[in-house]
Amino acid sequence: MSMRVRKRVRPQEPKPPHVSEAHEGKPVYEWGVAACVGLSAVLAVCGQIFWATSVLAAAAIVSAAVRLVLREKSPWKVRSIGFDCFFGFALGIGLLATYASIMLL
Repeated sequence: MSMRVRKRVRPQEPKPPHVSEAHEGKPVYEWGVAACVGLSAVLAVCGQIFWATSVLAAAAIVSAAVRLVLREKSPWKVRSIGFDCFFGFALGIGLLATYASIMLL
């Protein structure tokens, strides 16, 4: 009669969550969006509110369109394709609608 010796099974250490920042987005595109935000801020300080709003709205809509068309190859990634497109288009259209509604008061 032989005795079997069982190996002690250690519980596995929890793996850290996958951080995907290294695989998402392109710095050149992100700096371009940052430049649009900076330009918008300068325009707003100079009193050109329409152009400031338009630059931000255009950057949001273009980024959403780029994400929608290029999908996984897009240089602009934040979350999922649906999330990025929804918030990009909503921000762009929402900014323009808000500016128009204020001007119509």
